[in-house]
Amino acid sequence: MASRDRDGRQRGEIERRGNSLRVKAYAGVDPVTGKRVYRRETVAGTDEKAYKQAERKLTALMAEIDRQRGTPSVTTLGHVLDEWLRTVEIEDSTREGYEGYIRRTIRPVLGSVPISKITPRALENLYADLRRCRVRCDRLPHVEHKAADEHDCEKAKCRPHECRPMSASAVRQVHAVISGALNLAVRWEWLDSNPAKFAVRPKQKSPQPDPPSAADAARLLDAAFELDDDWGTLVWLVMTTGVRRGEICALRWSRVDLDGAVIDFRRSYRLRRGIGTEKDTKTHQMRRIALDAETVELLREHKDRCRERLSSLGIGLSDDMYVFQAVRDIDPTRPYSPHAVSSRYKDMADRLGIDTHLHALRHYSATELLTAGVDLRTVAGRLGHGGGGATTLRVYAAWVASSDRKAAEILASRMPKRARVTAVQGS
Repeated sequence: MASRDRDGRQRGEIERRGNSLRVKAYAGVDPVTGKRVYRRETVAGTDEKAYKQAERKLTALMAEIDRQRGTPSVTTLGHVLDEWLRTVEIEDSTREGYEGYIRRTIRPVLGSVPISKITPRALENLYADLRRCRVRCDRLPHVEHKAADEHDCEKAKCRPHECRPMSASAVRQVHAVISGALNLAVRWEWLDSNPAKFAVRPKQKSPQPDPPSAADAARLLDAAFELDDDWGTLVWLVMTTGVRRGEICALRWSRVDLDGAVIDFRRSYRLRRGIGTEKDTKTHQMRRIALDAETVELLREHKDRCRERLSSLGIGLSDDMYVFQAVRDIDPTRPYSPHAVSSRYKDMADRLGIDTHLHALRHYSATELLTAGVDLRTVAGRLGHGGGGATTLRVYAAWVASSDRKAAEILASRMPKRARVTAVQGS
């Protein structure tokens, strides 16, 4: 049994397949693959009652498809993306990343497609293509030219194309952009529902923190202080507080209370295309971190060095100055560059033969605290994690388990000892 439109084209049909009936309705062409798309339903049985149920399902499917095709909005995804970028409140660095995904990946494929034609299947096809090759090639051998006009490929260093899959996290970012834009279309009543909510994204890779061992941490600290005391103090502070590099660079003396042994981390420093700006911390949280006596003493010595260094230039140290200042051409109004901090730390670790990076010190701080039995909420507070410790638990689950075992042993050691009674045989 088949249903046809006014031009005689088949729109839907009911097929008998074994002991059941399959309802199939034509839903248009997939905007990503160009293939015909069908909506299908299955009805158990082949008797007259089953056929009537199948007819009702076919009518409902075609009505739903007609409703989607007949939506008054012919707005394209490209236009919705533009409106979403115009109105969404996100950090500048996040906006730049989203704009890149839209320009390189989303707009060339779906930018001209009406939002009413975007389906979960179309999105999943796009994600699958990106996981195979980030430029969605046709799988045929070709050369990637470095220039659009006539050129010498050898001089321009043009190379044969090699498929490079987009990472799962990047595809999830693409999905987040599309979903955010379509959510706006739903709020503005351009769309009834968001198809991205039903599209399956690549699975998120489980976090695998790799902190340096205690022995390697000691070697890194020794090497840092051998280079210079200021650098050693910076590495020490990152290791003991677990702060992010942007937060350590944005730290000012006004936020350091040496008498109260507390630091307030409220801002983060970002360097983009040579221009430095301060912004909120990653989670937009202000947090106070307690300091131990040795860290306080190191910061006092560091402050005295800064005061003497500036005094030689006829400048007085003020609370508004950065704790860790630019190393070249002493300038108290310019902090240590985040990129320079990461680069210097990586070079130092490489010279020691330790495969690590600056962010691993954050992992070191967290894992040492958890292994020592410090509670999850306290560790989460020091790291600036949101969700009441949910993020900390997800990232450091293995160390939380280790801490839990230690807690069990401590509890057992404090339990009253139970007298053991040994049965005497033959008594």
